[in-house]
Amino acid sequence: MKIFYAIQGTGNGHISRAIELYPYLKKYGEVDFFLSGSNAHLNTSIPIKFKSKGLSLFYKHSGGLDYHKIASSLSFNLYKDAKSLPVHEYDLVVNDFEFVSSLACSIKKVPSVHFGHQASFRSKKTPRPNGINPLGNIILENFVKSKQHIGLHFDAYDENIYNPIIKDEIIDATPINDGHITVYLPQYSISILEPHLLQQNKYHFEVFTKEVTGIVCKNNITYYPINNRQFTSSMIRCYGIITAGGFETPAEAMYMNKKVLSIPIMNHYEQECNSVALSKKGVMVLKKIDQHFAQHFEEWINEKKPVKLNLTHTTAQIVDILINTANKQ
Repeated sequence: MKIFYAIQGTGNGHISRAIELYPYLKKYGEVDFFLSGSNAHLNTSIPIKFKSKGLSLFYKHSGGLDYHKIASSLSFNLYKDAKSLPVHEYDLVVNDFEFVSSLACSIKKVPSVHFGHQASFRSKKTPRPNGINPLGNIILENFVKSKQHIGLHFDAYDENIYNPIIKDEIIDATPINDGHITVYLPQYSISILEPHLLQQNKYHFEVFTKEVTGIVCKNNITYYPINNRQFTSSMIRCYGIITAGGFETPAEAMYMNKKVLSIPIMNHYEQECNSVALSKKGVMVLKKIDQHFAQHFEEWINEKKPVKLNLTHTTAQIVDILINTANKQ
């Protein structure tokens, strides 16, 4: 079997999932990866055979989406890139929320399976904010066109929604608590974060950011460049984690029964949806970092308890479901 796996390169979650799935997919055949987007910061050794600038999300240093930069990054070559993708040469096309390959499949009438976290939003039962966000819903429900959907989420809200893919490295680990707090907030610059973290001088923070290329120490803060292995190690050893409203990081933290504080990217509808789901599970969620952060932080440290995430399916079982779904097309 020849497998084409399309990855959305906005952020690092999609790439991390592909890295974890690769050994399992290889058991079924040859796998080629297509990566689109221009702002992921995670190095990978998986075989990226095709690339495109695609559609990417960018953030302002103060925590929100940078719509001007998003618009300026749009490529007029999207259709050309889609037309040149040889999706018709593969037995299975897996799409993890990637637009160009979805367009290619539409042009060439090739079936695909929409797989991943965003696929869970095809169900109306998946948690969403109370407010109306037509654009957000349109993007989540129409960015990828496919007749088959296999979603991943914190809970099985509907049929064809399964638990998150947790890295084997984390499943095999014995979590410890050395007292530090892991921080990954890609929407905030060091200049915004640092004053708030320095104020909490009773605690040590390991902050992962694209703004440094090596380890930098400042008082109670250690800055690390974006690195999958170092980040995983930090999470395994931490007391708790402060992160954005993504999917993979909160899921892994909860699986290890770590305390989570989530601060979603402002005006990022998917992360707002995730925050609703996290809140329902008992995770503390903040809208933004502001002058009240110290008060919220103390409440989180002293009063909030960890929320444990249990898995109902292994990665091998989810991949088997993916393959069987594709074979029914």
